[in-house]
Amino acid sequence: MIEHHGDIARLDEALGDHREFALKPARGSGGSGIILIVDRNEKGFVRQNGSVMSKEEFNYHISGILSGIYSLGGQEDVAIVESLIHPVPVFVQVTFRGVPDIRIIVYRGFPVMAMTRLPTRASDGKANIHAGAIGVGIDIKTGVTLTAVHRSRVITHHPDTGNSIEGIKIPSWDSMLLTAAKAYEMTGLGYIGVDLVIDIRRGPLLLELNARPGLQIQIANNSGLLKRLRSVDDAFPDGNLLPEERVMWVKEKFKTN
Repeated sequence: MIEHHGDIARLDEALGDHREFALKPARGSGGSGIILIVDRNEKGFVRQNGSVMSKEEFNYHISGILSGIYSLGGQEDVAIVESLIHPVPVFVQVTFRGVPDIRIIVYRGFPVMAMTRLPTRASDGKANIHAGAIGVGIDIKTGVTLTAVHRSRVITHHPDTGNSIEGIKIPSWDSMLLTAAKAYEMTGLGYIGVDLVIDIRRGPLLLELNARPGLQIQIANNSGLLKRLRSVDDAFPDGNLLPEERVMWVKEKFKTN
């Protein structure tokens, strides 16, 4: 965590021998301010797109994060340095650089809708739809990809790789649904977007929790959220199920096939 401008002077010591990592603002929105570093050399920090940031440019970017350039409402912020994710190969044919992630919308502890976000050349390798990434709906029951949307247009193939986006079986799907369901008890929030990634060595990882997730997930799934939210309210007005029970219910209730 880099909380103050004075902390930047101690960054080299904090990074140690780490050559790859992600830098992001704690209160960022829409993927702004995130930088992925894949290596370090005498010229500076090598970004995922192959460009090199000098140490001065890198420190200046951190100063911008702390000043609130990328935060909601322009509030002063904190910079976070995280481990870089190495994605599982299942997505390699439908990803332009970057790391795909999975977003699951959780309502009152029920994982009601999901999509995977695939980086593109337009998104500069970031899995952010606002930046130009692809949103691909996921069948809640099977974890298999469905329809996809890119810049509000329904597509079937990745614009950069040309490969089909449909019918991809996402590994560790049940585990991710359960993690998402447990986020309800973790946060106490009745509506939340749970973002996960799958690392080739560590498996599914909880990336972050969003109190204000976007609604593009409805287009990716060719389905509206309101009907599913009402189904939860009608079936469980008291909401006293365990996370495992909630996952079992949504898999049967909201299955596509």
